[in-house]
Amino acid sequence: MTRSEENYIKTIFHLGGNDTTLISTNAIAEQMETKPSSVTDMARKLAKKGLLYYKKYQGVSLTDIGVKTALSIIRKHRLWEVFLVKKLDFSWDEVHEVAEQLEHIKSEKLIDKLDELLDFPKYDPHGDPIPSKDGKFMERDKQLLSEIPINTKGVCVGVKDTSSTFLKFLDKNNIALGNTIEVLEKEEFDQSLHIQMSGKELHISHQIASNLYVKLND
Repeated sequence: MTRSEENYIKTIFHLGGNDTTLISTNAIAEQMETKPSSVTDMARKLAKKGLLYYKKYQGVSLTDIGVKTALSIIRKHRLWEVFLVKKLDFSWDEVHEVAEQLEHIKSEKLIDKLDELLDFPKYDPHGDPIPSKDGKFMERDKQLLSEIPINTKGVCVGVKDTSSTFLKFLDKNNIALGNTIEVLEKEEFDQSLHIQMSGKELHISHQIASNLYVKLND
C-alpha cells in the first residue's frame, strides 16, 4: 500500500467506518482536506483491493481486511509516540507529526521489537489505546470532563483534541494525564467549570472541559 492509501484507511477507521455505518466521501474529504472527487477515486481503488466497501452516493465502510490494516497503522503510530516521549524526550505536543511519518514503516519485526522495548504499553502519551499485534486494545471507561456532575472527582486519562496548541495550553496550566480533577462549580451561562486539581483551584472554559477525558473515581 502507498502512504496515501494507508492515510485514507486510517482516516475512515477514525471516522467510524470500521462497522456497518457508511462514511460519506464529503466527511472523508473534509478530514483529509481534499476534494470529494479525489476521495471517490481512492475509494474505488481501495474497494478493488478488498479494503473497503464503496456504495455510490452513499459512502464507504472498511472490510475486515481494511479494519486489520487500519489497526496495524494505528498501532505503529501510537507505539512511535510512546517511543519518542519515553526514549527521546519529545514532549507530547511534538510527537504526532513525527509519528505520522514513522507509521508507514513496513517492517513488522521492527514494530514487534519496538513494542517489546517499551514493555508493551497499553496507551499512548495522549491516553489513546494501542492495539496489540492481533488488533485487540483496551478502551478505558471514560467520559468528558464537561459531562461529569458537580462535586465529582475523576482522573484525567486522555485528550480529545491532540493539536499542538491545545497540548501546550495544558502544559502551561499544569494539566496532565494522571491528575485528579474535582468539579466544584459549573456556570449556567457558558458551562465553564470551576475545578480543583493538585490542591489548586482553576477556572476552565467549556471548550477545554469538552476536550479532556476523565475516569471517575470508584
